[in-house]
Amino acid sequence: MAWRHKNRWFRRWLVTITFWFVPVLIIAVNEAREEMAYNNVDLQKALAAWELTDAQRAAGATARCHGAPDEARAAGCPADVLATNAAKHQEALDEYAHRKATLADYLWHAFVGYWIVPAVSLLVFGMLIGGVRRALRRPERAPSSHPAEVKTTTHP
Repeated sequence: MAWRHKNRWFRRWLVTITFWFVPVLIIAVNEAREEMAYNNVDLQKALAAWELTDAQRAAGATARCHGAPDEARAAGCPADVLATNAAKHQEALDEYAHRKATLADYLWHAFVGYWIVPAVSLLVFGMLIGGVRRALRRPERAPSSHPAEVKTTTHP
């Protein structure tokens, strides 16, 4: 089969980039897990923090306003406390969404920089080497430049 021997560098390139994808993927997944774990902890801390006035503390809101906003609402946290802290909690949720988007953008750039660019570079380099080798290959032996003498017979 002509494809098998003629372009074996192409198969080697495919195997190389496929195996190179594995460590890139492992690093990306680990990075995403670590970063999202940190972001989740940070979000939970921000949602569990409550700002209370002295009057609200005296009224016993500290015992009922704890944890996430839904948990605090279920525990009987007063509506005015929920309203005053809603903007801060929304900011925390927005920050979390921004961090997720930034992480996705970072991972995309890392994927392009650590897998696509090297794969394309190796492909172009292999094609260049293949072209040079083909250009430098000795041409097949051309027929002799001296035409063979043709014997002709004349008919009387």
